[in-house]
Amino acid sequence: MKFAYTASDRYLGVIEAFVQAGWTPIKLFTLPSSHPQHFPVSASIRDGIQRAIPIQLSPIKTEDLANLHDLGCDALVVASYDYKITDWTPYLKYGINFHPSPLPIGRGPYPLVEAVRRKLSSWGVTCHKLSPEFDSGDILETERFPLSQSDGHDILDFKVQLALKRLASRVANNFDSYWTHAQAQEPSEFWHAIQNNEKLIDFNQSVVEILDAIRSFGIFGVVGSVNGFKIKIHDAIGWEEPHSYPIGKIIHIHNTALVVSAKDGFMVLRNWVSEGPLLPQTAPIVI
Repeated sequence: MKFAYTASDRYLGVIEAFVQAGWTPIKLFTLPSSHPQHFPVSASIRDGIQRAIPIQLSPIKTEDLANLHDLGCDALVVASYDYKITDWTPYLKYGINFHPSPLPIGRGPYPLVEAVRRKLSSWGVTCHKLSPEFDSGDILETERFPLSQSDGHDILDFKVQLALKRLASRVANNFDSYWTHAQAQEPSEFWHAIQNNEKLIDFNQSVVEILDAIRSFGIFGVVGSVNGFKIKIHDAIGWEEPHSYPIGKIIHIHNTALVVSAKDGFMVLRNWVSEGPLLPQTAPIVI
């Protein structure tokens, strides 16, 4: 079966599973690298180049779908995409999306952060038919897995990547049956994109609250005010201990680690970057 696909670097395993099942990729829709300073060319684009297929960085339009039809494309496989996809049904036989949640729970652009914040005991991934309403199409198959209370965003991210690859392999190898027996979704809550102000922490919060926020956002980081500077924090440890230090001040430095006083203890900021001094009368802090 011929297929076009969208992909982000973290979900390339989905596409690998389809190729391994004998499907033939004919076009890639993707985005430029999100980390150009470290990776000038994204893994998705490198993958498309290696497969010697056309690569498109602009949003999918109706004429693109018509072109896929002319090329004999059977399916559009979506494994992460930032743009809304127009109606594909006049041009392609199949359209599916791999979503990083156990639908209908977790509809929305990126539900992993909220899954950690809600301290859920299990999570999962889903393959569903592409539909006009985001993440609401009939479900072909779901894979669930347990979550530990110690699992932060970054662990969940890797669990999702591995689960999506396993799910994609099952779907690709028995696609007709999954497509035919797809089940309609129940109504559910839509989880909106995380806003920048949700990433703010305050050292007047407890150590537990601050650690929970850092664990929930993982590689995306949180932002706090330290000694009059805006600091983006990607990794920290902390403990509860009574003290008399002013809150939100650096009380110790070791190598690049900063020990900062919180309401009921201390935070050790191990992976952080300064984003400059706070501007006068700036409130709240923005990212």
